[in-house]
Amino acid sequence: MSVVKRIKCGNVNCYIISEGDSAILVDTGRKKHLKTVIAACNPYKIKLILLTHGHYDHVENASELSEKLGVPVAMHKDDVNLLDSVKNQPLSASSFLGKIILSATIKEFAQRKMRAFTPSVFLDDGDDLTEYGISVKIIGYPGHTKGSIGIDVGEKDLIVGDALMNMFYPTVSMLYNDEKAMLDSARKIAGLGERTIYFGHGIPVKNKVWVE
Repeated sequence: MSVVKRIKCGNVNCYIISEGDSAILVDTGRKKHLKTVIAACNPYKIKLILLTHGHYDHVENASELSEKLGVPVAMHKDDVNLLDSVKNQPLSASSFLGKIILSATIKEFAQRKMRAFTPSVFLDDGDDLTEYGISVKIIGYPGHTKGSIGIDVGEKDLIVGDALMNMFYPTVSMLYNDEKAMLDSARKIAGLGERTIYFGHGIPVKNKVWVE
């Protein structure tokens, strides 16, 4: 049985999914939390770094961790262009709070210059990670970004990246590249029924109907 461990890195979450002596790291956090992530990984045999999407706050340590752990980096091919510039997939927001977060996010993104890296594994909806010793399945959740993905862990836990958010309260993603796709992904998550939802931002909650 796969086990999810949350690594709190400021307002961003990374996760370790372990099964026996095998594990994968999900997202990598900002540079200032690199030591926290390394310490969390040390007890495990990490076999893959999986990125839920290409925004820097989730991928900034990917290059250093890939070298440190000696493992490949995986993501969806549709988010590779975000590694060059966040402007390649502009974000929007509709709520008042979302617009405040968007303004702060754009300013922060503009100031960041992360160490370049090239993913060597590309994942898509329906893929499994058994070759890395973890019996989990990838689920596509486009909308926040074009290539946003999540991980269905043993039909009880679900890591969703930023397809949903819990920065202040559990909700659909407040920032999105494609609003319709984001809402469709939220409905897709709700349709999976009873799960514990692990967000890219915020504490886990039980699954629910996210879009009326």
